[in-house]
Amino acid sequence: MTAPSVDAVLAEHAELELRLADPSVHADAATARKLGRRYAELGPIVAVARELAATRADAATARELAGEDPTFRAEADQLAAQVPGLERRLAELLVPRDPHDGDDVLLEVKSGEGGEESALFAGDLVRMYTRYAERRGWKTEVLDAVPSDLGGYKDVTISVRTREPVADGVWSALKFEGGVHRVQRVPVTESQGRIHTSAAGVLVYPDAGEDTAVEIDENDLRIDVFRSSGHGGQSVNTTDSAVRITHLPSGIVVSCQNERSQLQNRARAMEVLRSRLQALAEEEAAAKASAERRSQVRTVDRSERIRTYNFPENRISDHRVGYKAYNLSAVLDGDLDDVLAALQKADRAEAVGA
Repeated sequence: MTAPSVDAVLAEHAELELRLADPSVHADAATARKLGRRYAELGPIVAVARELAATRADAATARELAGEDPTFRAEADQLAAQVPGLERRLAELLVPRDPHDGDDVLLEVKSGEGGEESALFAGDLVRMYTRYAERRGWKTEVLDAVPSDLGGYKDVTISVRTREPVADGVWSALKFEGGVHRVQRVPVTESQGRIHTSAAGVLVYPDAGEDTAVEIDENDLRIDVFRSSGHGGQSVNTTDSAVRITHLPSGIVVSCQNERSQLQNRARAMEVLRSRLQALAEEEAAAKASAERRSQVRTVDRSERIRTYNFPENRISDHRVGYKAYNLSAVLDGDLDDVLAALQKADRAEAVGA
């Protein structure tokens, strides 16, 4: 993907500003949100471009004045020294972004090897992401959950959303979380005090919402309804309001049971299905474009891990970028900033060097 020119970015930013000032645009909430995100995304580029132009102009003016008054020479040199740094910053900002960076996400956590201990760890991961979202001021909502007997999750799907359109949304922060997360600790079910290793899988993908070109043929769907259930299989609803949708061509199965009515659950399940199909289509396109693309681990085999959470050592290790820290308790309480920053830094370095 070719980086856009500064003039093109400035022109697009000005056009978006005019459109967002038009009250009629805001009659369509989805369109207004899409335009708002793009406007926010271009904002940092425009700010640096304007600062660079102003610094160059001020430096030129100071040089002219220095011809008549030498006292302006130091100011001219100081302004000129700022230009290379601003040029580098602008070049970094113009590197093509991930088009989903401003998007909300749907996040699935599934227990894997380790039985009940894995389900408890899946619950720990859900809490970690939920607390991180709270720190960022994001909204979370459980769309579907299959609880375990001891209070963990066998399978859970949550949405994570920003409250306002932003350039760096939920996807920009959590897009590298997909994969197998391994835990090493003494399980609550272990009477001998031995350390066990188990795993939970995380799948994260952009929330496409209605803004997707994916078309779903109703004939390709099998829709089942059932009663919502709580921990231990206890029914929490006396009507068949929960909905499970199977997309027959892809084999993708999604379900939702947290809304009050069958109609609402069906709508939310379709939202998840559209996002899953959009992510699948983009992954297939990326596979054709590059054999060395990043891909999320779809299995929950503890040998295919991206991160290890070691409780005895209070250590967290991300195996993709060599990150290691001894603040596991804080991380599980939602303090993910450092580990996510390490992943983002590696990704930016790869993008700039590409």
